[in-house]
Amino acid sequence: MAKNRKPEADKLPISQRIDSRMPNPKRREMSPTDWAIKGELILNCSCDVFCPCVVSLGAHPPTEGHCHAWMGIIIDEGHYEGEDLSGLNVGLLVDIPGRMGEGQWKVAAYVDERSSGKAYNGLLQIFSGQAGGTTGLFTMLVSEIIGAERAPVQIERDGTKRRITIGRKIQGEIEMLAGKDPEHPVMVSNSKYWMGPDIIVAKGTKSKVRDYGRVWDFGGKSAEICPIDWHGPK
Repeated sequence: MAKNRKPEADKLPISQRIDSRMPNPKRREMSPTDWAIKGELILNCSCDVFCPCVVSLGAHPPTEGHCHAWMGIIIDEGHYEGEDLSGLNVGLLVDIPGRMGEGQWKVAAYVDERSSGKAYNGLLQIFSGQAGGTTGLFTMLVSEIIGAERAPVQIERDGTKRRITIGRKIQGEIEMLAGKDPEHPVMVSNSKYWMGPDIIVAKGTKSKVRDYGRVWDFGGKSAEICPIDWHGPK
């Protein structure tokens, strides 16, 4: 009697997703490609006050000694080797043991379930650093990609608030800090931060992560909103 088999899941070991020969991203060679992403990056981390990584460019330790974070990327416009990425979202779980600039990051990626096969694989190439360009530094900073999967990544812009929902795994809401001029939130401008020069200071209002053995709560913690204009090597 034949055994009933479950259909193949999209969530597979990263060794089957990117490169089974070289599980450590530090040993992977970049394969520079033509890609670009314009949109917005949002994040909420474990720092008590505004993340010192922004102004120190990763040299100052996080306020808690380590950095636990989720990130959400809204792609308003984008492409990868001719494949349209516009309208897709990506979520990241990030676990950094110390200073951001010292590396040893552990990262899990959640790619919009609406993405085509080529878009899905292209986004994994971009966010593993293998595609080169703006995110190429990930090949040096990320020591382990703990997982990658398709997921219902929902990100909502609501005035001064941003929300991300990835099932029960990541559920977060952040809000911009109000400035003296109510029309303009508190910002760090003209920085050399790798994500982008202008960062809006925000704060987590309710934010939980439950995946890959991590159970985090970033309510009241540091958050950021950053317009992004990333691209492959020129």
